[in-house]
Amino acid sequence: MAKLVQLPPKFLPQEWTLANQTRYANAESQRSRSERLIAESERLVDEIEKTTQRTQSDVNKKIEQRLEEVRYWKKELDTKLDDTVTEIDALLRYKVRLEKALESCVEPLNIAQQCLLNREKRVGIDLVHDEVERELIKEVEVIQGAMALLHRTLEQTIEQIRECRSAKYSLEKDLKDKFHAITIDDHCSTLTNNSPNIGYVSNVARIEGNSVSPVEWEDFSNENIVRAEKQRNNAISLRTLTDSILSATANDMRKQCETVNIALMNRVMETKDAKGKLEAHLAKVMDEVTCQEKNIEALKKAIVDKEGPVKVSQTRLATRICRPHVELCRDPVQYRLISEVQEITTNIERLQETLAHAEAELRGLVRNQLSLEEEIKVKENSLYIDEVMCMQIREAISINNF
Repeated sequence: MAKLVQLPPKFLPQEWTLANQTRYANAESQRSRSERLIAESERLVDEIEKTTQRTQSDVNKKIEQRLEEVRYWKKELDTKLDDTVTEIDALLRYKVRLEKALESCVEPLNIAQQCLLNREKRVGIDLVHDEVERELIKEVEVIQGAMALLHRTLEQTIEQIRECRSAKYSLEKDLKDKFHAITIDDHCSTLTNNSPNIGYVSNVARIEGNSVSPVEWEDFSNENIVRAEKQRNNAISLRTLTDSILSATANDMRKQCETVNIALMNRVMETKDAKGKLEAHLAKVMDEVTCQEKNIEALKKAIVDKEGPVKVSQTRLATRICRPHVELCRDPVQYRLISEVQEITTNIERLQETLAHAEAELRGLVRNQLSLEEEIKVKENSLYIDEVMCMQIREAISINNF
């Protein structure tokens, strides 16, 4: 007897119908969900596309705005850089002017000091602390003061050039960064979805730790501009001050130079006048020497001329002593002879005394003559120093506006 094969259990028609209905329902549900998902996907794709386009458009707009901002600040920096460069060039010209002004002070100072040294060679009473010496000392002080002021101004100018160059460096560095930023953002503005040089880059959607905020970025460039403007204003003020200093120092030196020259001319005139008067007195003294010498000769001759009368009177007296006896009388002749001898002797003594006075006066006149001649040489020496050694070298002084 054949073995019976056990068949799987059979389902009821209701179960079959229910199973089919379930599958229908599941298929319909799945299809509905799929249709909704497709519709949602299409909506989402469309929404994301529009959002992406809006976002990309907004990004493009912001890049353009950013480019405008950077270009604006670059223009401002360029303008300020041009102003700074112009001011540096002006300061460099003023630096050269100050250096030339200092150089032009050297010769007048040397001449003034040389004049003081030359005037130390005056001798005697002419070695006097006169107005010329006082004005020469003042001239040295004026020139040295001017040189000190010019040197300080030159140092300030050099320092201001350094400050302007520092501001220029900051502007140039900022401009260089701005140029690179414009180049980068300009390149970014040209990129499209179809550009060949785009690609995936990992880990770029981040904010760099060393980045700055827009306010800080703007403040940085603004500070560079403000600093450059401040240094430019300082430079303009310094140049204005330098102009006044150069003008004032040149005027002071020129005025003092003229004062010294006038004092020298007046001193030369005074010395020439004194020399002329000394020469006039010398001529008179020399005439008086001649007269006195003649007077002395006359006195000596007068004394010699009295020798004869003295001898006669004394011989007569000596002879009359030889009268004999009673003839040796004190007659009027005897008294008159005695009186004559005394009178002539007294007159000779008076002549000798006058001769001594005349000889003493002659010696005094000769001493005075030598003194006058020596003083005239002193005046000639002083005139040579002031008129030749000083005034001629001072003609080389040329003080123009620095």
